[in-house]
Amino acid sequence: MQEEIINRVALSKLMVVDLEDYYPDGERVSFDIKDWLYEGFVLREKEFRQLVSDYDWSQHNNQFVALTCSSDAIIPAWAYMLLTIELQPFAKKVNIGDLEALEASIYQDIINNLDVEPYQDKPLIIKGCAHKPVPSNAYIMLSSKLKPVAKSIMYGEACSSVPLFKRK
Repeated sequence: MQEEIINRVALSKLMVVDLEDYYPDGERVSFDIKDWLYEGFVLREKEFRQLVSDYDWSQHNNQFVALTCSSDAIIPAWAYMLLTIELQPFAKKVNIGDLEALEASIYQDIINNLDVEPYQDKPLIIKGCAHKPVPSNAYIMLSSKLKPVAKSIMYGEACSSVPLFKRK
């Protein structure tokens, strides 16, 4: 007679937190202003403002935009501010840096606004494998956010998790 197989993970009080569940829809694009600079290195205000004025910003509707300059030019803060003001009615988010920095910034907003009440005094497992580009920083931010409320925190999958924290 065979014993009944019991799924202890399903019966446990473990709560799985999957950052992939919070991944917001929207295309991520890099906006390189190098081509808007004189010889790729010098920002001339009058010409720059004209390019900003002539550009169709609506093409960035519902996108997450990373503002960058791939040359070694020194870009004044006002230039990025001007671009952001033009992008603001269309883009979901604007950030200075590469696409990885943009993704980290997106997740920082998500985690800062995360309601931790459901995780109060619960054993948690932060799911590790993601099919979407969840940045490493997001796991760090999430563990910091959850530590004050969680009973315990583990990382990985329920079948093979790494214990990280247990309240004494």
